[in-house]
Amino acid sequence: MGAVGVEDVLFAGIDVRVTAVHVAAEGVVVEASACGRTPSCPDCGCPGRRIHSRYTRRLAERPVAGRPLVISLQVRRFFCERRTCNRRTFAEQVPDLTEPQRRHSVGLRRWMRTIATFLGGRPGERLCRALQLPAGRTHLLGLLTAPAVPEQAPRVLGVDEFAFRKGWRYGTVLVDVEAAHVVDVLPDRDAVTFADWLREHPGTEIICRDRASAYSSAVRDAAPDAQEVADRWHLLANLSSAVEKTCHQHRLCLRKQAEAERDAQPRPIINPLPSPTLPPTKIAVRTRDRYADIHRLLAEGCSVSAIARLLHLDRKTVRRFRDTDLDQLLSSARHGRPKGVLEPFTAYLTDRLSDGVTSPTDLFHEIQLRGYQGSDLPVRRYVAGLRMGTVEPAAAPSPVLARSPSGSCCPAAHCGRTRKTSS
Repeated sequence: MGAVGVEDVLFAGIDVRVTAVHVAAEGVVVEASACGRTPSCPDCGCPGRRIHSRYTRRLAERPVAGRPLVISLQVRRFFCERRTCNRRTFAEQVPDLTEPQRRHSVGLRRWMRTIATFLGGRPGERLCRALQLPAGRTHLLGLLTAPAVPEQAPRVLGVDEFAFRKGWRYGTVLVDVEAAHVVDVLPDRDAVTFADWLREHPGTEIICRDRASAYSSAVRDAAPDAQEVADRWHLLANLSSAVEKTCHQHRLCLRKQAEAERDAQPRPIINPLPSPTLPPTKIAVRTRDRYADIHRLLAEGCSVSAIARLLHLDRKTVRRFRDTDLDQLLSSARHGRPKGVLEPFTAYLTDRLSDGVTSPTDLFHEIQLRGYQGSDLPVRRYVAGLRMGTVEPAAAPSPVLARSPSGSCCPAAHCGRTRKTSS
């Protein structure tokens, strides 16, 4: 395999010859000279035969190894020998490397145009500074070229305003709704400007706009046959604004209603509590699947040791699944029942939820009076699990506190609940 030169790395497929490379801490400078075919005059196309002179161009190129790269390129200038041509001399251009009156290479210019397209001015400038690219925000924005505006307007035209500088200067953006791309940008949001554009670009059948009167008058003047519709975003925005304004006007009435509902008696639960069956938790599903696999292999005549090897289980586990009913295995695989300080109070919470007390905060305060020492988070999770059916309800009553002499289960004077005694 032959050695790879600098030309093959930096100028692959480009007709230049590298004469020297200077590496310094501040950057890399590559001296090269053009060695391609004789160019032609850009005006008349006459091929250049006589060399007028040679001069050196300095081109900024994409960085190499994290250092800025500058190409000191020597090019030739030729005479144009056609007498009818106004150009007397012309300089050669290296394809894929140089452009007329440019101080950046073609590749670097492509990079900066991509950065400007995706990031814009100031963010693109910060990225170029990090990548060691010589570009400012003004130069990046100057690389962006406006697309050609079609002579015929799209069938469905979207029009809306935007701010060049909020509160100071606004413009109008025109969008092809069906193709989902910008058609043109107008310098202001005046009705006259938009009407002139509609006259110059006929063919619009549907105009999707906001509720601004300026655009409506322009449509009536320049495109009276077009159908005007309101876009969904402005409909939702206007609806939310109207709802917010109405709520703000009647905030006192809403506050009184909220306070009245909060102080009222608790309402019954809309959805009844789930039946005391095991919820479909992961451990329950795994138990059912393992029970089915083990009994299927047993029916096929496999031994306990063979089943343990196939299912990667201990032989004791296989024997337990073989000798135990599925209901008993599922009952031992309970998951979701509260543990710790809340467990003695689960029966009381279930009973109170059945009575219609649905507020986790009220239930938390009630069990606090009965000796609960934890936070309200386990109470909220347990109540939510009961309502969603992911927690098994506690069936037995909770003997948390002894009854008070008055027969009440709560030492607080406002609680009228009494403990049910067995006969």
